[in-house]
Amino acid sequence: MTGTTQGGAKHPAWTFAITSIAVFMTALDNLVVTTALPTIRAHLHASLSGLEWTVNAYTLTFAVLLLSGATIGDRFGRRRLFVGGLVLFTLGSAGSALSQGVAQLVAARAVQGVGAAIVTPLTLTLLAAAMPRERRAVALGAWGAIAGLAVAVGPLVGGAIVEGVSWQWIFWVNVPIGLVLVPLAYGRLTESRGPAKNLDFGGLVLASAGLFGVVYALVRSSSRGWGSAEVSATLSAGLVLLVAFAFYERRVAEPMLPLRLLRSRGFSAANLASMLMAFGMFGSIFLLAQFLQIVQGYSPLAAGVRTLPWTAMPMLVAPLGGILTQRLGGRPVLATGLALQAVGLAWVAAVTSPTVPYWQLVPAFIISGIGMALFFAPMASTVLGTVADAEEGIASGVNNAIRELGGVLGIAVLSSVFSAHGSYASGHSFVSGLVPAVYVGVGVVAVSVVAALAIPRSRQAGRGGEAQTIEADGKAGVRTLQAIS
Repeated sequence: MTGTTQGGAKHPAWTFAITSIAVFMTALDNLVVTTALPTIRAHLHASLSGLEWTVNAYTLTFAVLLLSGATIGDRFGRRRLFVGGLVLFTLGSAGSALSQGVAQLVAARAVQGVGAAIVTPLTLTLLAAAMPRERRAVALGAWGAIAGLAVAVGPLVGGAIVEGVSWQWIFWVNVPIGLVLVPLAYGRLTESRGPAKNLDFGGLVLASAGLFGVVYALVRSSSRGWGSAEVSATLSAGLVLLVAFAFYERRVAEPMLPLRLLRSRGFSAANLASMLMAFGMFGSIFLLAQFLQIVQGYSPLAAGVRTLPWTAMPMLVAPLGGILTQRLGGRPVLATGLALQAVGLAWVAAVTSPTVPYWQLVPAFIISGIGMALFFAPMASTVLGTVADAEEGIASGVNNAIRELGGVLGIAVLSSVFSAHGSYASGHSFVSGLVPAVYVGVGVVAVSVVAALAIPRSRQAGRGGEAQTIEADGKAGVRTLQAIS
């Protein structure tokens, strides 16, 4: 890799294991708490706003700092920062488990988010650097499938832990894993850095502050309203700072985000599809996980088990997604996955009622699960296939930040739609808010199909299992060689 030391190249198997466990742990915490929300609501006397902050305190800091985590790791050492991120995430998990009130829980979740923002993009960068060319595409596909699986099984894992032990253990379970991963990462990963010699401190501050303003406004919109002075002011300030960031990056010698990446149709379209998918899916799951308990009356574990037709599909279909991506390219696989997710969510919205039989939801869950598997498996290799090797760290950070921003936006907007049409007062009131909110999610995921179809086609050539993928976007002019086993 140009401009870098081969991070983890001496231990590719160890690197894959460490980074996969780390990304599973951080991705799991995106949604593992959703099944526990009714229990947390009762135990800590939390309002709807408090429940949103329990989820969004994590995604807020996660989304805001992802770009910074990738950039600082490239400059000061990816392994060093990766280990530090694991320490922060473990401490945040312990703090969440020990919380005696909503405010404490939100603060600890924010610390978790900071650690996850450091760890997540570096898992992809370290893995990409460690794998030989002929095994790289398969490894990246597996990484994406593992991240998708973590998101999918979050409600099941959360339900099992909440009912089997207590809601605090959805956080305690991270602590021993973190304590094992920290020394393993330090001892088995090789240090690596990006090509930049100087830290783009101005860009880092502008990007972080701008993202904070935008994400904070989205989080507060459901409780304060889109027209409130607080939401309008923070949203406007965030957008102004992001515009300033774009102008600043055009003038700095070593920018943290080379703007030429955004001129690549493949890079921009893939990230837009990722953001819209997260909007529709995360926002819908936030409400559906509560529907199964509050309206249908299932326990946390029973609710999690009933999502298995959804959550089991990535485990079964992800390998097929990797094979199809190798043979057909990322675009058709991504578009198919997103279309299936839209169909599944539309089915849920169409049949949901306070007394809907569970079996009527099963086909929708299966379709959505297959779609999720076909999306996550090829996304990592699709995004990294549009950039040069030396820019993989920032590309990973951008993709993860945009996806998390989409998740926060989805929870905020769909919660606002829910609040405008329904409430927690009764099963009928809950469904009255849930159905239009999920339909909004369907529309957004449907638009993401169009974004996926805008990714340029790739052509493959070669013999003996080797392939050369050439980005079909003349504006970017980025060519990448990728060996596929």
